Amino acid sequence: MPDFDIARHLENFSSPDRAPNKTQIETIEIAGRKVARFVNAFWTSRQRQAASLHEVAYRACFKPQLPRLFIELLTAPGDVVYDPFAGRGTTIIEAGLLGRNVIANDINPLSAMLARPRFFIPDLAALRERLDAIPIRKNAKSNIDLSMFYHPDTLREIIALRAYLLKKDADDLDAWIKMVATNRLTGHSSGFFSVYTLPPNQAVSAQSQERINRQRAQVPPYRDTRALILKKSRQLIGGLTMDEIANLKRAGVCARFLTSDARATRAIKNASVQLTVTSPPFLDIVQYAQDNWLRCWFNGIDEKIIAQKITTAHNLAEWSAVMQAVFNELYRITRRGGWVAFEVGEVRNAKIKLDESIVPLGANAGFECRGILVNQQTFTKTANIWGVKNNARGTNTNRVVMFCK
Repeated sequence: MPDFDIARHLENFSSPDRAPNKTQIETIEIAGRKVARFVNAFWTSRQRQAASLHEVAYRACFKPQLPRLFIELLTAPGDVVYDPFAGRGTTIIEAGLLGRNVIANDINPLSAMLARPRFFIPDLAALRERLDAIPIRKNAKSNIDLSMFYHPDTLREIIALRAYLLKKDADDLDAWIKMVATNRLTGHSSGFFSVYTLPPNQAVSAQSQERINRQRAQVPPYRDTRALILKKSRQLIGGLTMDEIANLKRAGVCARFLTSDARATRAIKNASVQLTVTSPPFLDIVQYAQDNWLRCWFNGIDEKIIAQKITTAHNLAEWSAVMQAVFNELYRITRRGGWVAFEVGEVRNAKIKLDESIVPLGANAGFECRGILVNQQTFTKTANIWGVKNNARGTNTNRVVMFCK
């Protein structure tokens, strides 16, 4: 693909579904380099404007419109799109829908369990038949106490489903069931297996759930796990076109799902990736293994081992050192004319702007920084457009540093 003038595109950006809003541009100096920031509403803040296939809960995931913007601008059908911190798979699912080839990497094996099955869309009648064939033992017991989350009959169904999936070499249909069931384990509505608890991307401890139950005077009601898996499956599949289903399957057949350290992905060939779109762990803001302990239990994964493998940086210097090694590896695997869109945000009450730390890291690796995209959401309460402060904690806004090789 010939070199693309992304600065001109962002400067003249207009959305077909919104009123024109002129891009604001600021030139700043970072480590002796002049870098342009482009601020606009580059994608919608509305939640339901992307394929429903993305609606799988996971901590710290960006909207599908973010990778779509870069995939459509910077790749062609058949190009390789990569995410070294794949999470729930937003980047690669969006790339698959658009007819691109994909590589995903995440040190947490839950990532592949949640992402890969969605490349192979099931037939709902076959899914129902498979679910009905799973035996449920009336005297089944869990190896840990989960009575604070589930009605006894619901728990028996979960135990049966877990036992079936752990002992069997999963085909695409079983992998889909595992993905949906993992996503339905806990949540704050009747669409989940559990009694009311925190949103599904953060599993509380058993002790915390007991406290929630006391405060709300609630007892876990029965949930029909098979019916809920079918219901969620219909929601995920709803709206997909035949072309998108075919694109996903084509990408899924040759897709690669790695569980490597993002600093050493030796399975990826030199100069083979056209576009990387990713969002790395932000210091120690999110406790990925701790939040996923119940999902790990269901899938037979030791969350303590996963926690040991996940790199956690406690300060900016540590984080920057890790990200420098990641950028060195990205430079190796990116082909000439390829791109990296690196999404970061403001953390620690907006005192740390990671985009300004990322620019020199990419440059040190050999990339050319083409600017910083700041997506300004319509719901953001902003006193200063360059210092968005709509949350007291965590990541406040999308800031994407754009690099070209």
